Amino acid sequence: MTRTVARGLLPGVPRTMLEVRVRWVLAVVVVVANIIGGLVVLLFATFVVPDPPLRDPDHVHLVNAVAFFSYPVVAGPIALVAGLWLWRPVVSLVRGGHIPDRAEGRAVLLGPLRLTFLVGALWGVGAAGWAGLDVVLFTGRLAVKTGLTCLLGAATTCTIVYLLSERLLRPAAALVLAAEGPRRLRLPGVTTRVMLAWALGTAIPVFGLICVAVAALAAPDIDVDQLAITILGLGGAALIVGVYVTYMATRAIADPIKSVRTGMAQVERGDLGTEVAVYDASEVGQLQAGFNHMVAGLRDHERLRDLFGRHVGEEVAGLALERGDIELGGETREVAVLFVDLTGSTRLADTRGPDEVVGLLNRFFGVVVAVVARHGGWINKFEGDAALAIFGAPSEMQDSAGGALGAARELAVRLRAEVPVLDAGIGVSAGPVVAGYIGAQQRFEYTVIGDPVNEAARLSDLAKASPGRVLASGTVVELAHLAESDEWEFGRSVTLRGRSRPTRLGVPKQPKQPRRPVVPPPAPAPDVEGPRRIRFPRPFRPLRRGGRVLLGALVLTKAAKGAKRDAGEPAEEPPQGDG
Repeated sequence: MTRTVARGLLPGVPRTMLEVRVRWVLAVVVVVANIIGGLVVLLFATFVVPDPPLRDPDHVHLVNAVAFFSYPVVAGPIALVAGLWLWRPVVSLVRGGHIPDRAEGRAVLLGPLRLTFLVGALWGVGAAGWAGLDVVLFTGRLAVKTGLTCLLGAATTCTIVYLLSERLLRPAAALVLAAEGPRRLRLPGVTTRVMLAWALGTAIPVFGLICVAVAALAAPDIDVDQLAITILGLGGAALIVGVYVTYMATRAIADPIKSVRTGMAQVERGDLGTEVAVYDASEVGQLQAGFNHMVAGLRDHERLRDLFGRHVGEEVAGLALERGDIELGGETREVAVLFVDLTGSTRLADTRGPDEVVGLLNRFFGVVVAVVARHGGWINKFEGDAALAIFGAPSEMQDSAGGALGAARELAVRLRAEVPVLDAGIGVSAGPVVAGYIGAQQRFEYTVIGDPVNEAARLSDLAKASPGRVLASGTVVELAHLAESDEWEFGRSVTLRGRSRPTRLGVPKQPKQPRRPVVPPPAPAPDVEGPRRIRFPRPFRPLRRGGRVLLGALVLTKAAKGAKRDAGEPAEEPPQGDG
């Protein structure tokens, strides 16, 4: 476990702040909790719980005050030394940021409980010593009073120590539990925390009231005003302390549940990278860890589904996951088939390296997959340098023929633009096929079998020699909607290899070339040099030779040639005059 992992678990608590928490949590929690507990004892012993009959009250109060304020001077250093000794593995873990071992993990997870036991033991020793002092020097009734008030202060102090230290050590606990997971340690769980809050906020004050009532019955000389003050003090303490302790106990339970609810909301929105920090080794931590395990399982499931969908196609993967049990066999479906095959793949492998060939094939198939998916089809299989795409199975399409024809036209254009070094023929066909799972129970695949598949493959071979590199059967053009069929025109009929009946070919229409505008000849430049002399052509004078007019012979000869050309006869050479 690295420091970055610790930041990733609790992004709001950097390592330096975590180290400060661990270093000072002992002093702050112990000092604050003991001050609060001491104030509770002082108030109850002085103002709330009435004193029994005493011979010299001032002397008794002085002795008890000296004992009360002297004990922390002795117990404080003991608690600090013992707490630092218990805290050494925690400080070492946070300072080093390494993967915690077993001792460090137990020290962090059991730290709040061990610190609570240490503080409770010191308070128990103090209560026993104070009560023993009063028994020896004064009366047993006074010892009961001091002992009960000390136990009330001890309960208050221990509860505050555990709740505060557990809350402040959550980042360190998250660091441990993220590496190992919650262990089955005997830590206070939900029930124990609720009972602890009830004991401090309700049971102890009520028990104090019961003791006061017993004392009032045993000693009728107790002042009524003093009794009323005692009851008001215990009742007020029950309300104030009970509210605070109950709030801290419920927050210790509600915070992990809130984090799990937040994580569930993120998972519901599709964020499977959600992970909550596990900072409790009780059943609450088990809940957090269970949520993380559940999300991890969902991530694995989604990863497998994604890989499965990439292998067989998203539609086939969804169909398989929806049905569950796969049965071999198929059903007759009306589909359209597109087959695309490279030209000269053998020469390509001979003239280029294997890595370069694989790169070109990946670029080629990337275009094929994108275009086919855009038109609603799916790639059924890759066959070396060819690909078979199906439109209309396993999910039905409203216009499967139009989708296949549109994909063929777009594919021809994009392949020439994006992979110009490769050439391919594209064939499209349509008709009834058997679509289903073919193979054995141990290994099968979803595929289509039928005459349209063979026809599309033969058309792709024939298309390699056609100008547009795309040929379709007349059947698929007739089945397509008008929006797509208008983009195609029918050609000649051919008998494809391996087939007995002829196939009428369909080819994409060539876009019409726009007519060039007729540009008139430029006007003659104006005469800027002044008027010129107009020259008239000389009259034509036919030459006479051998008593015939040469011009007339040429005209008659051309006319005879034109007549023979119209009649399909070979034209004769015009007679030549003699020298």
